[in-house]
Amino acid sequence: MENNNTLDHLLKIEAEAAALVSDAQAEADRRIRNNEEKCRSAYEDKFRERTKTLDAFLKNDEDKIKKQYQQALEDYRQEISGIKVDTESFSILLNKYLAGEKYGE
Repeated sequence: MENNNTLDHLLKIEAEAAALVSDAQAEADRRIRNNEEKCRSAYEDKFRERTKTLDAFLKNDEDKIKKQYQQALEDYRQEISGIKVDTESFSILLNKYLAGEKYGE
């Protein structure tokens, strides 16, 4: 009988230990899950913040480049609008080339 009581007692202790291990595993899983959620949330917050910063830099650079392009285009238009077109010389040169003569002969 004493062996049965010892065996029952050991089985009871083993069941309690299994319950403790199960509870500890559940607690560890809960903590891991909470930590993952916190880390993911922190990452997403930093990612959004950095993305906003980079988008602002990009927009600023894009605006600068557009202004530079518009200014360069306007400068070019003004430069070519001031050039005198010499149609007479062009016609003479064109006629020479079409007639087979080389320029400067």
